[in-house]
Amino acid sequence: MPVVFNPFEPGFTDDPYPQYAALVAENPVQELALGPWAVFRHDDAVRLLRDPRLSVADDAVQGANMRAEARLQILGEERAARGTRQMLNLDPPDHTRLRGLVQKVFTPKRIEGLTGRVQQLVDELLDAAVARAAEAGHVDLIESFAFPLPFQVISEMLGMPETDRVELRALSHTLTLALEPVLAFQHADAIVAASDAMTGHVLDVIEWKRTQPADDLLSALIAAENDGDTLSELELLDQVVLLYVAGHETTVNLIGNGTLALLRHRAQFERWVADPSLTANAVEELLRYDSPVQFSRRVTTSAVEFEGHTIDAGQFVLTCLASANRDPAKWGPTAGELDLGREGAASHLAFGSGIHHCLGAALARLEGRVALGGLVRRFPGAELAADAPAWNGRVVLRGLDSLPVTLA
Repeated sequence: MPVVFNPFEPGFTDDPYPQYAALVAENPVQELALGPWAVFRHDDAVRLLRDPRLSVADDAVQGANMRAEARLQILGEERAARGTRQMLNLDPPDHTRLRGLVQKVFTPKRIEGLTGRVQQLVDELLDAAVARAAEAGHVDLIESFAFPLPFQVISEMLGMPETDRVELRALSHTLTLALEPVLAFQHADAIVAASDAMTGHVLDVIEWKRTQPADDLLSALIAAENDGDTLSELELLDQVVLLYVAGHETTVNLIGNGTLALLRHRAQFERWVADPSLTANAVEELLRYDSPVQFSRRVTTSAVEFEGHTIDAGQFVLTCLASANRDPAKWGPTAGELDLGREGAASHLAFGSGIHHCLGAALARLEGRVALGGLVRRFPGAELAADAPAWNGRVVLRGLDSLPVTLA
């Protein structure tokens, strides 16, 4: 029997990569039991992600649309429109218009200008982590470091007011369960409650910001709506929620997954300690090695051929970014190994590709360089604590719920 994608396989949550390796080698294109197709090889993923004819919009689906139906079942008719106007769910020209507005703030120059502030936050958080570790003997790096850093950075970029970070972290973490095919139904009530709470919070902030504009992203988006009727009310709400949630959730996974990979590969950790010039490439390799986002999607607009399979028009196709990033056809016989000096590491697909390439990639890279580089330099003797790391059990946004570490 050919190997099939099975996220319920024992051990998959802790380490999905043995299954991905088998899929790449033996069954790289398949129609999944839940309905959509999936591709697992690097070249097929690149072809799919970069094809301008493909769509991400729900209305491009022909026949049963499991994604739209699931959203309707979970959120109900009154809430079902939420998120549908996020740029990740739109094709040109709407996608082009919305991305162009937001991209003005995410320029490489402006992102690099945040380096000093990110470094300040890293230093403060690591100081606090030392104090916590002194009391308890170890520290949870997700709670103390990986989460608060990107959350504070995106909050400041948006111009969000100071608020209950713990509550918003919980809301954000719950909202992203909607991306998980199985977990979404298991946590339907929690997702609805989190959606209501986050929507109410963001709407309140938008009204507050209308009377107190500043040099920030949220003010710029509001001005675009008021001056040129460029954003509808729903578009404004959806972009802010997207940036607020996606602006930190995936970077939490980068820092957490990256730290765990380093602690489990001591030689590579010590290599980075000995050679700080590896920092930029090390972050790229960590993104490749254990991708924070494991899957992306497209909808076919005409029939396409992959590995002898014909996928009809109007079908969902999932690209497994994680398996593509370890495909030996792209990365050679060491594809499954961590190599901080790997040549070409930056050509990974952790940020997707094509017109939907992650808008915040430069910001995530900056935060990864400063956070992980700072951690390695300051605590060259860091070790995993006795308590085991806890994975979040997700298929799409793979990350850790906790990472107990001793600092030295």
